[in-house]
Amino acid sequence: MDVAHPYRAVIPSLDGDVLVALAGTTRPLTGRQLAALAPRGSQRAVATVLDRLVDQGLVHREHAGRAYLHTLNRDHLAAPSVEALAGLRTELLTRIRTVAAAWTIPPVALAMFGSTARGDGDSASDIDLLVVRPAGTSATDEGWHGQIGDLRDGVHRWTGNHAAVIDLAEEEIPALIRDERPVVAEIRRDAIDLVGSPVRSLLRA
Repeated sequence: MDVAHPYRAVIPSLDGDVLVALAGTTRPLTGRQLAALAPRGSQRAVATVLDRLVDQGLVHREHAGRAYLHTLNRDHLAAPSVEALAGLRTELLTRIRTVAAAWTIPPVALAMFGSTARGDGDSASDIDLLVVRPAGTSATDEGWHGQIGDLRDGVHRWTGNHAAVIDLAEEEIPALIRDERPVVAEIRRDAIDLVGSPVRSLLRA
């Protein structure tokens, strides 16, 4: 899955970019504004897409002086599917939270970082996760190891991408900070907290 544009797994064409841009707002937009919001495509190409979507009834169009304004027709039968595609990244975060919240050994913290958190990766990107296990819990503990394995498998099933998990013991954090490893700065900058304590507070120097 393209972690920056997950909807492209279903709609790889410019139509997907235009529909997701429209799904993200209720404000009427001109073709020029949509071309600026879409991550690719010229204004002419966006106009062609809009013509087709208006013909299908999925997009409303109205005159506004010399311009046209466009909104997603949320009463259309296909609109819920468009909104679901626009929310795939949020759905991924929700699934990870739900799985980890049910663990028999709760993590001290679980956060996403890297390209998926920043929204600038692609279909080859790993989904980077930091998991902090409780002090005294070994990485080889059967229960803990099974939880991490299930999470990796789940992420791959949901997205097609591999989960790159940093499995860190709570007592290892001071050494990680002291060594000033590059990953620490990346986590501090990009982390999205999912379960447990905020990782930035744990990694505070």
